Amino acid sequence: MRHTPDAIMLFAAGFGTRMGALTQACPKPLLPVAGKPLLDHTLALAQAITPRQIVVNAHYHANQITAHLANTPVSVSLETPEILETGGGLRQALPLLGDAPVFTSNTDAIWRGPNPFALLQEAWKPDEMDALLLCLPRANALGYTRDGDFLMDADGRLTRGPGVVYSGIQILKTEGLHAIADTAFSLNLLWDQMRETKRLFGITYPGEWCDVGTPEGIALAETLLESSDV
Repeated sequence: MRHTPDAIMLFAAGFGTRMGALTQACPKPLLPVAGKPLLDHTLALAQAITPRQIVVNAHYHANQITAHLANTPVSVSLETPEILETGGGLRQALPLLGDAPVFTSNTDAIWRGPNPFALLQEAWKPDEMDALLLCLPRANALGYTRDGDFLMDADGRLTRGPGVVYSGIQILKTEGLHAIADTAFSLNLLWDQMRETKRLFGITYPGEWCDVGTPEGIALAETLLESSDV
């Protein structure tokens, strides 16, 4: 039986600037979507696979994130005084997460379809992969306006280019984080290393996904949830 990751990092430290006035006094992960904080939609999907550990990072309005999670088993990794971006934030949280491969997830999306964490867990092949990204066809990515993030070959290997959309959820080996000198940095640096060694992979999500990065995205997401059979 192959080992499956059992720790999850949820990114919730960002400023949410595309939300404009909505995030002046509230962090984006706590904005309500269909009557529930945006963070809680992703948190419910994460908890459904019963992980050993869930960590949420916090920087912007960190006190509100901490208070929201105070009576839960979720750990909070505070980024202070500076925000660390995805790579630096993940590296800081490793003492809580452990050294094994981990899930990482953004917290600004809504899903309609199978549990994205469970799909990645089933497809993970650590002997072949250093990262496995959950991706979507452009047609299934609501609220997404760019040309795509990656090209995916027949074996699932990813290279940079206009094609499938990265959903924000992945499984990632973290050893390479320790060799990066910067304090604050994006996980794109690690992906580029993995791409060079042909160990950056993706799978395609069969359902629908909505980016909730703007006020318009909230309305799109609520429409998607209303159309769900769940």
